Amino acid sequence: MSLIRGCLAFSGYVINTLFWSLPILLGSLIKLLPIKPLQRSCSHFLDICASAWISVNGGIEKLFHPLKMHIDELPELSEQEWYMVVANHQSWVDILILQRLLNRRIPFLKFFLKKELIYVPVLGLAWWALDFPFMRRYSTAELKKNPKLRGKDIEITRKACAKFKHKPVSVMNFVEGTRFQPSKHQKQNSPFKHLLRPKAGGMAFALSAMGDQIHKLVDVTIYYPGKIPSFWDYISGRLPEVYLHLEVKEIDPGMRGDYANDRQFKQAFQERLNALWQHKDEVLERLAAKANHSQGDS
Repeated sequence: MSLIRGCLAFSGYVINTLFWSLPILLGSLIKLLPIKPLQRSCSHFLDICASAWISVNGGIEKLFHPLKMHIDELPELSEQEWYMVVANHQSWVDILILQRLLNRRIPFLKFFLKKELIYVPVLGLAWWALDFPFMRRYSTAELKKNPKLRGKDIEITRKACAKFKHKPVSVMNFVEGTRFQPSKHQKQNSPFKHLLRPKAGGMAFALSAMGDQIHKLVDVTIYYPGKIPSFWDYISGRLPEVYLHLEVKEIDPGMRGDYANDRQFKQAFQERLNALWQHKDEVLERLAAKANHSQGDS
């Protein structure tokens, strides 16, 4: 039964994606015209299409693999506000959960994506048209080989975020940089029980690049009872429930500065992020206890 459910859901997602990709790609061609009012109108139209795409995905989920979302309390949110969104990262399913949870509650989520993802068929073009920031990170070896590349990734981040200054947006950042796995947790010698060490650079650069427009942080904590689900687990109905905790916090001026060159600011920013992650680790522990208690009662 789960195989049939998964195949039907996957087919629905593919058809829905292809359907909405057409107006998104057509809108992106019009957006290439160097007319600012037209470009702003196109951006608004493209975000509406993307939100509709997510809404239909939600309908497919409810039809083929309904998911119960346990949320402590949903704080006040607005589509007219700028947000930085952070969450713990365990699976591709995190993105689908976040989209369903926040769609039409805040501006359409923009994810930082690796540069290579622009070549993903259909989706890569759609992400580009929707102004998703494609990032390029240079390894230590690359920087040693070509010192001129130093600071290039920061400049790419600034350019990617500059377009978000004139229209409410939600910038999503998985600050752990990769999905949680026990082997990675052990290799890092992470001080957190349920989390990898957070990386401050991308978040600090984005806050600096966007200036004062973005001043609220949406902190989302995701807990999956049992094992961490794969995409197939999700669409085949093997993930019946998920536990979530949301907090909205003000981003104070102390979190904006020159992360690349100001050592004191860099250290202070990392300490703030570590404190946030310590709190998230405690929330995960509480959500796990809540899930275990619920299963014990059933």
